[in-house]
Amino acid sequence: MAGDQHKEKGRIFTRRSLMMAGGQAVLMSALAGRLYYLQVIHSDEYTMMADENRMNLQLLTPLRGRIVDRFGAEIASNRQNYRVVLIPEQTKSVEETLDALAQYVDAQEIDRERIFKDTKRKRGFVPIPVVDNLSWEQFARINVNSPSLPGIQMDVGSTRTYPYGDLFAHIVGYVGAVSERDLQTLEFDPLLELPEFRIGKSGIEKYYDRTLRGKAGLSRVEANAYGRTIRELNRQEGIPGNDAVLTIDKELQQFSAKRLDGESAAAVVIDIHSGDILAMASVPSFDPNAFANGISSKQWKALVEDEKHPLGNKAIGGQYPPGSTFKMIVALAALEAGVITPDHQVFCAGYTQLGNHRFHCWKRGGHGTLDLVGGITHSCDIYFYDIARKAGVDRIAAMANRFGLGEKLNIDILGERGGLIPTKDWKLAVQGVPWQLGETYNVGIGQGYVLATPLQLAVMTARLANGGKAVRPRLVRSVTGTPLEGAVAPLNTVAAETEEIGINPKNLKVVLKGMYEVVNGKRGTARSAKITVEGWEMAGKTGTAQVRRISRKERIDGVLKSDEKPWEERDHALFVGFAPFDDPRYAVAVIVEHGGSGSHTAAPIARDLLQETLRLDPLRRPSYDIAKHGAPGARDA
Repeated sequence: MAGDQHKEKGRIFTRRSLMMAGGQAVLMSALAGRLYYLQVIHSDEYTMMADENRMNLQLLTPLRGRIVDRFGAEIASNRQNYRVVLIPEQTKSVEETLDALAQYVDAQEIDRERIFKDTKRKRGFVPIPVVDNLSWEQFARINVNSPSLPGIQMDVGSTRTYPYGDLFAHIVGYVGAVSERDLQTLEFDPLLELPEFRIGKSGIEKYYDRTLRGKAGLSRVEANAYGRTIRELNRQEGIPGNDAVLTIDKELQQFSAKRLDGESAAAVVIDIHSGDILAMASVPSFDPNAFANGISSKQWKALVEDEKHPLGNKAIGGQYPPGSTFKMIVALAALEAGVITPDHQVFCAGYTQLGNHRFHCWKRGGHGTLDLVGGITHSCDIYFYDIARKAGVDRIAAMANRFGLGEKLNIDILGERGGLIPTKDWKLAVQGVPWQLGETYNVGIGQGYVLATPLQLAVMTARLANGGKAVRPRLVRSVTGTPLEGAVAPLNTVAAETEEIGINPKNLKVVLKGMYEVVNGKRGTARSAKITVEGWEMAGKTGTAQVRRISRKERIDGVLKSDEKPWEERDHALFVGFAPFDDPRYAVAVIVEHGGSGSHTAAPIARDLLQETLRLDPLRRPSYDIAKHGAPGARDA
């Protein structure tokens, strides 16, 4: 009995052993099959996946295209930038990492609020900028201590630099970090997520941003299990952005800014045939490097609260009553309409009556009897009240539009404003009341509703001087991948044939004669600002625009002299002109905010700018004799 039980137990053990051995055999077969499946059949696929786990692809920021002047001088370029970035997924606590980093850099340089915001809106592996523009000593110290700074990576990139500071700020603009709004509004580009990447925020930098950006490069790196980079396997550099070649002449721009220094003012110099803007100055200005590197709240507040508005480009965004610089348009409107001839005479007694209202001339005693050339020469308000009434506001507006006023000229930067040229329909639509004759009188002297920008006044003058061709302004000559292709070009390069405005040459000749007498006549309003170099003679027109209405009591008591008024109550000073008169080439428009008299303030500046423009032109003009005529800008400075 006992033997039988023993045998039965042996059989059970054997069966179980066989079943276990069979199960093991099946499992081993399945394991072998799976290993064969993974290591042989799908070997390439899983090898690639393994490689992807240990290798990361990183975008490389391309060099931003340079911005150069017409002769190739760099006015926006790139320089090395030592910086610290943070990889959020490689640190247990962002806050602790930043606390540790503060031992090696000024804690105030770490914008924690921005960094925490970026960690929430960006993917964990995307680097977040922490501190830029480190010195080599700081960079080396942090690099040595990087093992105790989890998530911190050192990087050497490039940053935008503006070597001339505030000189080109309003033209070139500046770059800045990509904001949340930029990510939502701009066309998708993976470059926008890179921490060091900067986009154009204003000026040429913004207008041509996509062209200047370039295309990203690619770096393949090997990383360990903790995500730290071990080595770079290969690198494909990005394609640099295209260079932008401006029409601006650096030397003339420097001269213009220096000549306007201390004022709140703007000046534009334009080639009357090609439309090239040779100088566009707006003062005071600001340093774009501060924005590219990150401006402090204190600096920003100072710029915003400055009464002279340094952030605004007055040349294209400032809208001012053109004053008497508008009188050539009124004259041409009356001549072209046939309501007057050049011999039309008006007697000026110092005022004229319209109903119960008296309209005064700037000269209290009056000018006596004047014809059209005399009216322009003396800038007689009474003469232009008369011919404005004869021409009518709608004819004046139509003529102003033909000369580039009352519309945006689509220059290559944002922020341009269109000014205002009123009409009867405009007033009825905007204010709901009919036009009044007295308002036509105000338009006749460039006051009332009339507004223009310095750029528009420069274009107006260019179209007068070039014989009535509809030249349009431009700031950029080319945007090309070949750095200086087309940059070194003569100052007097003429563009293609321009559309004619359609002005009777005889009428235009009379108006230009009046402009010549303004500067060169014995009784012209700007005779003290004439150019004395033979063959360089300037023609132009002064303007003084009121910023507030003068009351009857003030007029009776005697209006205060300009320098006795508070600055903000002084008249704006304007001048437009061109030179040389016998062979016109360049036009200028100058406005000095609250500068008082156009003849005493703006005209000498315009003279010096045109004189310097002619001196810098090496192909067309005789050499400038400093010993004989003095340095440009020496007088009235």
